[in-house]
Amino acid sequence: MISRLAAWLLVWGVGCSLSAAEISGVVVTPHTIAASMKYRRPRDPDLGARVKLFVKGAAVPGAVEGKSPTDHWKTGNWAWHDLHTAVKGPEDSLSVWTWNGKATAWGVGNAVHVEGDGLPRTRIAIEAPARWISTITFPGPESASQPSEMLVHFVNATKRDIAIAAVRLWLPKSNSTWQTLFASGEYAVNVTAPAGDRAIVYLRFPNPLPLTYAAIELVTNDGSIWEHLRIKRDTFDISGGWVGDNLRHEPYLRLLARLHVNCGQIQSVDGYTNRPELWERYPIKLFNRLQPLSEWDTDEWLPKIHAVEFLGEPQYGGGRPVAPQEVFDAFLPYRGSRLATSVTHSEERTWRYYAGLSDFPHYDAYRVVAPAADSWRDYDRWEGKRVSWGAPLETIGDMCRSLRELNRPLPTAYWSQGPHDGWGGGFRFLGRARRSPTPDELRAQAMHALSTRITSLYWFNLSLKSLLRFPDTWEPMMRIGREIRMLAPLYLAGDSHKFQRLLTSSGQLAWDCASIVGEDYALLFANDLAYRPDPVEQTFQFGEPRAFTYVFELPHWLRKPVDVFRVDADGIRSVEWVAEATGVRINHAFARDAVFIAALSPNLREQIEIRRQAAMDWEMRNAVDKDAVQSILNVTMKK
Repeated sequence: MISRLAAWLLVWGVGCSLSAAEISGVVVTPHTIAASMKYRRPRDPDLGARVKLFVKGAAVPGAVEGKSPTDHWKTGNWAWHDLHTAVKGPEDSLSVWTWNGKATAWGVGNAVHVEGDGLPRTRIAIEAPARWISTITFPGPESASQPSEMLVHFVNATKRDIAIAAVRLWLPKSNSTWQTLFASGEYAVNVTAPAGDRAIVYLRFPNPLPLTYAAIELVTNDGSIWEHLRIKRDTFDISGGWVGDNLRHEPYLRLLARLHVNCGQIQSVDGYTNRPELWERYPIKLFNRLQPLSEWDTDEWLPKIHAVEFLGEPQYGGGRPVAPQEVFDAFLPYRGSRLATSVTHSEERTWRYYAGLSDFPHYDAYRVVAPAADSWRDYDRWEGKRVSWGAPLETIGDMCRSLRELNRPLPTAYWSQGPHDGWGGGFRFLGRARRSPTPDELRAQAMHALSTRITSLYWFNLSLKSLLRFPDTWEPMMRIGREIRMLAPLYLAGDSHKFQRLLTSSGQLAWDCASIVGEDYALLFANDLAYRPDPVEQTFQFGEPRAFTYVFELPHWLRKPVDVFRVDADGIRSVEWVAEATGVRINHAFARDAVFIAALSPNLREQIEIRRQAAMDWEMRNAVDKDAVQSILNVTMKK
């Protein structure tokens, strides 16, 4: 019973409120490391966690464990936080407060107390999740800026079935008030994730969704399950580094188009971005700072923008690392815009501190004759044979999985190693004459990344000089681009499911097997690990086709496929397969890599073949005259 004084204050609208704010959900993303990676300097052994608090009601954060958020950042407890941006909304609002813990005391197995103006002191347990939203995707056609669909992949690692009855969206009133969210529609669903399994929730909305930050709430028989991210139309883009200098030249544009490149780190390029007729024939999306916002955050430009990216590699920062909190603050002006942000991660050893900072994180790391953060001679990968000119190609997949898990449910991308004119190496690369990946080395790195469910791939680099120096890389990049165009809808609508590294009976590395699952299909990858360093050429060499047998585990709804087949740039072929209790067993012989598809629909073969033919038609329309491309470089060098 409240006192007479409190009751009097309530009547007069001053002082007390009967309803205090409360924490309605907690999302914990534990920090992890890729144990396969080798470094010259030891890792910081501390493993923290990224924590999101979903706060309902009128509140702003105050002390956490008795200290201010700024104190935690300055003393190294946290890598970054957004609590200083919180706004006290009305009682029916929702706020999301995030910190990325750096020290072990802020990792899994601990508990902290949070309090604030309007929020009573509340204990928060930092626990590894037992059920979580794994991926959220907003697919949509290239012609639309705003998506009207949403796919939510949900993982249930508990021992009980979880039934999802509804999805509730929480949206701001406007982009400029992104900190304060309100319930904006509840959509009934009837989806169950069995114990130890997963589920997919698909929604089509009556109206396009706004391009802003949103909270997604799954209403279940096990309480609400939350996530928070920016709504953006998801497309699979293929980008190129260092493409801006020659975009006004049509022969160069035709070469990029033939490689299926539709994105570049460009903003304004005289002779290209101001020539609409050229852009329409050879569209290249923007991937840059995009300031002033008033010029680029427009209905006209939005479909032509990949993401905001201008911080370079903040983990290195040109010699002085840019602290994660500084990266967060640099992106703050974009939070009130409709533009998604991206940041380049460089070193798996410490990139957990930068997790969650951008809307579309990506990384760059290359495995042959290139600068690297890891120590290549420390990999004892080939029975004692160590090399200084290369690193295990499969560590691309290890790093992709690391970045993905640290940034869930966000999509991720990868800078894949392409041709590059300019890497030296001196003594370090002694013995290897070729200072760029071979076609096989190039393809292997891209395929390891694709198997982890990246949703864009960037080539470093596609400068005119580099392409002409290594023309034997054109066809493998074109073929990978064709395969991406064939499978892009499946990458975007799917989620990573299982991964296993297979060994031979003698303990040698054999295959990396991974899967991406969607509503009516599974992409099944097998990457060959039996490659070896050639002692003469000092390149990685793959062997002849060999037998492959493996049972790919599948979620419950995919365990009785009607068709299983292999797909690549050359077409679709049948394989030997049989359904088993937990998935499908595939028996096939091949070299280097293979992508199989388990389908519930008998029409999927035809749909993929239609996309393959369209990709090949595009390549034919953009046939390349190498002499014309060379002439551009000749003129440039004379100047």
